[in-house]
Amino acid sequence: MSNSHIDIPRLMIAALRGGSGKTVISIGLIAAISQQHKTVAPFKKGPDYIDAGWLAMAAGRPCYNLDHFLAEPIDVCRSFLRHTASAKADIAVIEGNRGLFDGLDVDGTTSTASLGKLLQSPVILCLDCTKSTRTMAAVVLGCLNFDPSVNIQAVILNRVAGNRHESILRTSIERHCGVKVIGSVPKLDQEDFPERHMGLIPTPEHALVAHSIKTAAETVNRYVDLKAVLTIADEAAPLTTACSEKEYEARIVPVGSKHPKIGIIKDSAFQFYYPDNLEALQAAGADLVYVSPMFDNGLPDIDALYIGGGFPETHAPQLAQNLALRESLKSAADNGLPIYAECGGLMYLGETLVLDTQYPMTGVLPIVFGFSKKPQGHGYTMVTVDGENPYYPVGTHLRGHEFHYSHVLEWKGKARDMVFAVQKGRGVVNKRDGICYKNVLATYTHVHSLGTPQWAEALVRVAQRMG
Repeated sequence: MSNSHIDIPRLMIAALRGGSGKTVISIGLIAAISQQHKTVAPFKKGPDYIDAGWLAMAAGRPCYNLDHFLAEPIDVCRSFLRHTASAKADIAVIEGNRGLFDGLDVDGTTSTASLGKLLQSPVILCLDCTKSTRTMAAVVLGCLNFDPSVNIQAVILNRVAGNRHESILRTSIERHCGVKVIGSVPKLDQEDFPERHMGLIPTPEHALVAHSIKTAAETVNRYVDLKAVLTIADEAAPLTTACSEKEYEARIVPVGSKHPKIGIIKDSAFQFYYPDNLEALQAAGADLVYVSPMFDNGLPDIDALYIGGGFPETHAPQLAQNLALRESLKSAADNGLPIYAECGGLMYLGETLVLDTQYPMTGVLPIVFGFSKKPQGHGYTMVTVDGENPYYPVGTHLRGHEFHYSHVLEWKGKARDMVFAVQKGRGVVNKRDGICYKNVLATYTHVHSLGTPQWAEALVRVAQRMG
């Protein structure tokens, strides 16, 4: 297969660690570039929902996740090409995750740096300069020499204390590293970007989203050389890829001729959905119907239901109070409605969520959840399907991600009710995951349709049989 050369202005925002402020910088850059009447295609490296939501709001279009653990590198590259093309983007902005070289192994095979190399993207390094000056030059020099094939083009200083602090940082980095400093951002007001146990407050819950994004754009316009940023993106070398245009079109095709209605539980309580997953359901032939578990009086006329992750713990009183929806969902599950649930959706299908008091959930599954101050599952997962279920053949290997503070207080089911054997990750209990009841499958593992295309096809196929 001959290589294609595709000219896409692009850049990646990276940092030395999580919590360095790169998300706010990325939000500001995307919003500021958009203000120049340029179309920005936003991307987030890794299995992230919250940051991706903010980037999407800043760009005014969906933000897609690029993760070469969840999907094969060639499929990640195809996704990048497909979504930049469909947006008719003037520029693609990719926000990295964690530290630039942090990955699952000593080779950094799933790191931001490796994604940068895959997409041949120039990198702008966002440095948290809190209580540090000349040492940051040594850090940047270390990054440059650690892997010279990573194309670090510039540095943005973040959380700078004042003019003197900036001067020492700027001079030290440019003199010793030969890398240009293109921005110096002071510490921002925390009220503009409030955080919670999983990071930034998700956009559906933050009443001042537009104000926060406007503030981030103003900050970038004031403290970052935006012209230099755009020049770096414009001068990115043409992306060399083994994909042709036809090959990077979506691979999922309609399953049969029926168009089943698949309900999506979605409001501020349940908001963790990859855009790729919803689009995959539509590509497989589904019509999506959105349902609010806090405000709707019952399930609409649907053929299947998808419940993603979210924050049932912060909305427990409202979820518990909506008895009509809870009873409607329980009855539908008992009558065989296909339901696929992930993480927060799994919690909602349980009997009770115990926080400061006990909050009844839908009672579909015989399980009681509590909540911890520290993460109980955090990172990539690998599971093997070893039990019969409506969605995956026995023997299927799945790669996914889990991130939750909830834990199981009481499991009243049987071992055979769980159909996933966990090789990596925590799962529900005893290295088991994937609770199956009739046509319900609920799991802590989030899957991404780019790496698990059979997920959408299976859900649509089961829904068609119900329609």
